Amino acid sequence: MSEFFQSKIFKLFVAIAVILFALLLRASMVQGTSTVATNVVSFLTVPLQKVTASISGSVGSFFDRYLNADEVYEENQQLKEQIRVLTENQVELEQYRWENESLKKFMGLKEEHPDHEYVMASVVSRDPNSRFSSFAIDKGSLDGVEYLDPVITDDGLVGRVSEVGLTFSKVTTILDPALHVGCYNARTRDMGTLTGNIEAAEQGMCAMELVSRDSTAAKDDIIVTAGSTGLFPKDLVIGRVVSIATESDGKSMTALVQPAADIEKVTNVLVITSFRGQGSSMDALDSGEDGAEDEGNVSEAAEASDNAGE
Repeated sequence: MSEFFQSKIFKLFVAIAVILFALLLRASMVQGTSTVATNVVSFLTVPLQKVTASISGSVGSFFDRYLNADEVYEENQQLKEQIRVLTENQVELEQYRWENESLKKFMGLKEEHPDHEYVMASVVSRDPNSRFSSFAIDKGSLDGVEYLDPVITDDGLVGRVSEVGLTFSKVTTILDPALHVGCYNARTRDMGTLTGNIEAAEQGMCAMELVSRDSTAAKDDIIVTAGSTGLFPKDLVIGRVVSIATESDGKSMTALVQPAADIEKVTNVLVITSFRGQGSSMDALDSGEDGAEDEGNVSEAAEASDNAGE
């Protein structure tokens, strides 16, 4: 045992103990500084305090979320209502903007055709099964729209009303073979009948048939309504000639016509509810026979009359 107390190891332990005691003593005498014991305790407890604080904060947030659920729900409902109102206001502004632009064009049309009465309408649906771009509008009999009323844009003729409800109407376009329109070439004055066919409709076009084989009609000639049947006003722009060819029987020619109105994409239209000469040649329609067939007959009769007059 005496050898241990005299060994270098014992002396080293004693020296370390003395140094530690001296440090502890000095630290305890200095105010404002942590003691070694305090530092040791802090080193062990601070991480635990951080974990405890984090857990406490999470639990507090968890309960706050549920304790304030009613308040949060009410705020969400108020925000949803604000969004709904803003959306409605945007829709109204867009509607006013369209109506304002339409009214400017409307005033121009009224100056050109003071005898016309118009109803502005928007396209609300299109028939997905139609090859001829028929569509429905948001105006009906309550707005003064009637069966067979012409439908146009500021660019030109679109078609006519083929069915009327109280608050909606269906429109058959000039691409449809069921529709026949008496027309003439604004440059050459050649008469003809505008109608649709499947081949032309696939290209977004229609055909001017029964054109005299002696006609000098050419590409880019403007085709307008003849106004001789009482079904359409006179001089509504229909479109331009794309090409012209002689029929197989050699007796007449047919011109392919590109409509002036973008019929397949039109979104807003004007329904002509009244015009000078409306219904003047529609006695046949009053007999109750098929409207499309009668219109074709009346159109051809009027064209023959016009040709005879020239």
